[in-house]
Amino acid sequence: MHQRGNLICTSHFIDQRVERSRNDLESGPLPFALLTRSSISLPMYIPPLSNVVRAVPRAMVTDHIPLESSRFILNSTGVAGLFGGEEAVASIALVHVFEGRRWFGWYNSPGSYIMGMRFNRLARSAVPSLSRDKREHVQTDLASLFEYHGQKGPKFRAVHSGTTFQETGHLAALFMQECTESHAIRIEGRETQPVSVTIANLDYVPPHEVFPTLHRRRAPFYAGVPIVVSMSTCVVCGWYGEWYSFSVILFGIIVSGISCLVIGSGTFRFTHPEPAPGSPPGDGILGCDEGVVLLKGQEGAVNAVTRGRFSLLFECKDARRSVRFIRMCSVILVIQAVAQLILVPQSTLFGQLMFVVSVAVSWLYNLWLWSIDKEKVQRDLLMKVLHKPRLTKYILGTRTSMVIFVLLALDMDDPEDVINFLLPPNTRAWQIWKAAVIKRLRNHEKLRFDASDWDDSSLLEGERQMLKTLFKDAQHAYEGFDLYREQILPCSKLQ
Repeated sequence: MHQRGNLICTSHFIDQRVERSRNDLESGPLPFALLTRSSISLPMYIPPLSNVVRAVPRAMVTDHIPLESSRFILNSTGVAGLFGGEEAVASIALVHVFEGRRWFGWYNSPGSYIMGMRFNRLARSAVPSLSRDKREHVQTDLASLFEYHGQKGPKFRAVHSGTTFQETGHLAALFMQECTESHAIRIEGRETQPVSVTIANLDYVPPHEVFPTLHRRRAPFYAGVPIVVSMSTCVVCGWYGEWYSFSVILFGIIVSGISCLVIGSGTFRFTHPEPAPGSPPGDGILGCDEGVVLLKGQEGAVNAVTRGRFSLLFECKDARRSVRFIRMCSVILVIQAVAQLILVPQSTLFGQLMFVVSVAVSWLYNLWLWSIDKEKVQRDLLMKVLHKPRLTKYILGTRTSMVIFVLLALDMDDPEDVINFLLPPNTRAWQIWKAAVIKRLRNHEKLRFDASDWDDSSLLEGERQMLKTLFKDAQHAYEGFDLYREQILPCSKLQ
């Protein structure tokens, strides 16, 4: 009995030592001697390899981990300044277009970092200039803010002066697009590759300098939504002592409002060169492969399309001060992005939710502004400057018919240069065709043709067939023009 009790005590003691050795091994590596020597004989315990792998690096580190006691946490709510930048730029870019928009920028807008970079680019494009009243201005490149890449317009040929522009400017491209989207009248005849002819009657000559704007009745109402939400979330954060979110939202409201005021102090301007006194009419052909636009009007009106441009003008006593203000906005916008990144994570969940609500509503408003077609806005501004000229578009089946239709609409005494400009081919068949057409146009005769015009013995049979087809195209174009003559040329010289 006594022997059994000793065995039980010894077994219990061994179990305790084994358990203690196992715990020591799990908490860290032990010297090998402790694993092999003991005051009593114990079975060898081999720990799992994963425990040893985890324990060895911890045993090698003796110092504290840096910032292990810090409660600072970086989360995704602080990077609002890096997202929604394009939408935010769109809201700023339309400040000059919609009346009163500059006063409705007091909301916590996202995308401040991208806006800051765009403002910096705008400041670098600033060029001092003098107005006619000798006041100093700062002119900036509007493409720096709108990120328009300066579209190149099509080729232009003035029919009276003979001046040719191999490429025109951004406004000519906008005008061409406006003509492309207008309603078209189809002219009957042979059809290969349809070509459009748009006749633009530019009856109004805009001044050298115009400051156009568009009026949108609902724009102030929509702008009030993010303003109210941003102000409300800011007040709620202050009421509940969420000072980090309170300060970030308030700073965002102030920065966005100041940026709108600074950029809104500039004026959206349209300019075009004034023609020299005694200049001939500015009628000309603005065209590409898909179609042509016939600009009819005085030289100043045509210049507004082919050589006009939009810019942003800041008027001040000191030109450098305006540039300094723009750069200041660039800096504080970047500071806003950094402040959001650092301070928002310090708030509690409620403060962060308030910040997200203010940014989300502001982003939705910016998204609405971004969805507005900026090219269409520019076209509307250009049409307003030109007093909405009357555009009449016709579709003809072949390029030959298009050329005849243009020549008839121009009603010129000597169309030879224009017909060679529009139709360069100069083979024997084309020479016969051009000669017959030019003769009738010079004499202001009807474009009626018969077999005597194409039955030339010096031509091959295939050339005669082609010549017959060309004359038929010219006659169909004339017949189509004759249907709309009163609309195109009320006082035509044609018989």
